[in-house]
Amino acid sequence: MEHIEYDYGVESLFEDDYKDAQAYYKRALQFQDNTQAFSLVFNIASVALERYLVALCELYGEEPMNHNFISLMITVDKLIEVPKELSKEIKSLDRIFGICFLDDYFHGTPVEADAVRTLRMCKEVEKLFDQEKLLSVRNALKCVEQYAECN
Repeated sequence: MEHIEYDYGVESLFEDDYKDAQAYYKRALQFQDNTQAFSLVFNIASVALERYLVALCELYGEEPMNHNFISLMITVDKLIEVPKELSKEIKSLDRIFGICFLDDYFHGTPVEADAVRTLRMCKEVEKLFDQEKLLSVRNALKCVEQYAECN
């Protein structure tokens, strides 16, 4: 794990992405409870997972180069310790979306297991957020905002 200098511009983006992730995850769970199509649950949960991963990058002051799951996990893996199986499983989602290969784009059809798996990954990624780091960044951003208001 690398020591990252803070870029409060990037870190200030964290809060919006984190809240978006939580909202998409909650909506995916609601869709699952309402027995919506597996593909809908999967797609909404995938957006939640992507937002969680972007928020993790931003929490550590790193702006991800790309938002596909492989690129996001390469960045997150550099910032924090992620269980290898979880990292590998998240990266595997790019196979369903086919977004890594624009010349030969393919969007697979997710099945129930993909929806359940993606919801579980969201829950596991949510646990990766260091609550002390989260509080520290929020407090630092408050100080920056208060300073900006005073000047």
